[in-house]
Amino acid sequence: MADENKSYIPAYVKLPETTVKAFILGAILSMVLASANAYLGLFAGMTVSASIPAAVLSMAILKLFKNSNILENNIVQTAASGGESLAAGVIFTFPALVIMGYWTDFDYLETMLIALCGGILGVFFTIPLRSALIEKQKLQFPEGVATSEVLKSGEKGGDSVKFLIWGSLIGAGVKLAESGLKLWNGVSEGAALVGNKLYAYFGMNLSPALIAVGYIVGLKIAILVFLGGVISWWVAIPILMWSQGIPEGMGMVDAGYAMWSAKIRYIGVGAMVVGGLWALIDLRGSIVFAAKSGLAALRRKIDSNEVLRTNYDTPMSWVIIGIGVLIIPIYIIYQRMIGDVGISIFMAIIMVIAGFLFAAVAGYMAGLVGSSNNPISGVTIATILSSALILLALMGSGAERGPAAAIMIGAVVCCAAAIAGDNMQDLKAGNILGATPFRQQIMQMVGVVAAAIVLPLVLQLLHTAYGFGPATPDNPEALAAPQATLMESVANGVFSGDLPWDMVYIGMAIGAIIIIVDQLLKKRNSSFRVPVLAVAVGIYLPFELDSAIMLGGLVAWGVERFLRTKKDQDVEEYEEKAKNSEQAGLLIASGLITGEALIGILLAIPVAIYGRTDIMAIIDQPFSSLIGVIIIIGLCYFIIYNARKAFTLNKQNKN
Repeated sequence: MADENKSYIPAYVKLPETTVKAFILGAILSMVLASANAYLGLFAGMTVSASIPAAVLSMAILKLFKNSNILENNIVQTAASGGESLAAGVIFTFPALVIMGYWTDFDYLETMLIALCGGILGVFFTIPLRSALIEKQKLQFPEGVATSEVLKSGEKGGDSVKFLIWGSLIGAGVKLAESGLKLWNGVSEGAALVGNKLYAYFGMNLSPALIAVGYIVGLKIAILVFLGGVISWWVAIPILMWSQGIPEGMGMVDAGYAMWSAKIRYIGVGAMVVGGLWALIDLRGSIVFAAKSGLAALRRKIDSNEVLRTNYDTPMSWVIIGIGVLIIPIYIIYQRMIGDVGISIFMAIIMVIAGFLFAAVAGYMAGLVGSSNNPISGVTIATILSSALILLALMGSGAERGPAAAIMIGAVVCCAAAIAGDNMQDLKAGNILGATPFRQQIMQMVGVVAAAIVLPLVLQLLHTAYGFGPATPDNPEALAAPQATLMESVANGVFSGDLPWDMVYIGMAIGAIIIIVDQLLKKRNSSFRVPVLAVAVGIYLPFELDSAIMLGGLVAWGVERFLRTKKDQDVEEYEEKAKNSEQAGLLIASGLITGEALIGILLAIPVAIYGRTDIMAIIDQPFSSLIGVIIIIGLCYFIIYNARKAFTLNKQNKN
């Protein structure tokens, strides 16, 4: 009985969890949040966890029904957040196939099948890891804990959904005015030569969603992302400009972007490869432990009648059969691409091994730093680079489909790892609340299926309307898709032999130095750490994104400073008031992302139909970006004001 009482809902209490309305609502929210996160990732190169906004939306909707409970709410957010995570795996890899010209459009069936197989494999891979990472190692899983607290607060009452709604309306309104009606320029930037030799640049994307990303990840991560931008834009590019000069006939800003695109972002590739490999080395003990636990679970026959409801996982026999079944369609896709049975089988084997290893890494990292900060990009690049080198040895440099094959391996692994990290967060929330793991795992698959159905359509719509990769005269508002662009560059570069290895090696050296610094900080028990992948992300993002994320981190710091002041004043009921304040800011930020992303997708419909990005413009030329700057400043104040106001509110719904 002691184990039962650890949960919010004891194991002996059985509440409806996987109800019909939970299935339907979970699937719908999965589609919506997957679409929103797909747009955000293609635009900003970063994705964020949707567990908390999904939980708030679930509570608001289920309250319209007479009978609902906290475990049912948890089941809904479990499915919804699964869709958001699958979006990350999809957008980091699939657009690379279009960018490299292997696909001209997104084949619906093929895209859906690969995403579906990768996502469900991610669910299967985490089933034997749940007990090891959540119950035995007792990792923190910060987003899982936060989600459980939000659900508990909702059980007691509250109107926190208003913050999510306000954020969504503001994000949608600003995006519509800037990108749809073309009222002002969405980027404020400029560059010049200091002393006729030193290249200097500063820019900021005036996007509410980017401010929200910075707010959610917090000041520490935002600083590291900004540091990556400083390395590339304030150090590396000026050095190269100093030695090579400015290309003739090119504007200062365009010259900086050309240098970044051709050379500097490969420094980020090197840093991410080192970061992904370091994650494996650093977590080798945990990976071995998780693998042994999974194998032990396979050998152990469990009678469901002898296991507490809160400890009952999907039977391992189902897991093994499921993995075996999923390998078949993956092999068929590889065979269609390669045309060689032996190599296709080899690719499938690599995919399964790498998928399980990186699922273990993603699950463990989610427990340490949260799923939003998971090293998905790093491990995917490491997978694609190693797969490309192996395929190069097997197929030769003349293999036209070699780069695409490497991307396909990375796509499945990336989807599996992305889902694994998110699933562990959801299972942690369920562990705290007293949910049934088996039912959560079923709903995770529901979320994956729902997202896999809609994501190919979203990708095709965005591709038709905006295009992916660097902006061109034909696609002036192309979505940067930074990770997919890098994946394409790495895979093609290995087979063509023109990968700028000097830049990659510099990035690897920078990554090694960052790891050494991080380990020194760890030995000193410093509260500030330097995860290499956060810096690497900043290196390969355009500086305009880095700076906006940094501003969002500063807003989060402003709220944290206010809360520290109140704590020092020994305010009555501080913990609960601080929780209200943090939740208000987080929900506004989540709403900003959701609103902007959904409007971005809706705007893509007329753009795709008419083939023009200015189809809804109401003026000939946009006004100055100063308007956007003023709006962003007002938005930052709005977040801080409401977070502070939420702290002072009394518990009105306590009864």
